[in-house]
Amino acid sequence: MTRYKATPDGNVPFTADEEAAWDAKESEYVAGADDRAAAEVRTERDAKLSATDWTASTDITMTAEMTTYRKALRDVPAQAGFPTTITWPEAP
Repeated sequence: MTRYKATPDGNVPFTADEEAAWDAKESEYVAGADDRAAAEVRTERDAKLSATDWTASTDITMTAEMTTYRKALRDVPAQAGFPTTITWPEAP
């Protein structure tokens, strides 16, 4: 499919070099999909961990359930479907 660019004289087809450059850019974007998804998952995981950081204070004894939950959150990147299929642990 021919791509076009807008110019003052109207739409003009891409040159072969412009087509190749655009294809390379699209390929790079597609190749980075898993990296972007992983970053999003890690951001969500980090937010969930941050929300429970107070339970790790030195003056509080963390429950076994919270310890298990926080470990499960840290282990999210090790899940088989990471980063596209995530099973989030349930907060206690």
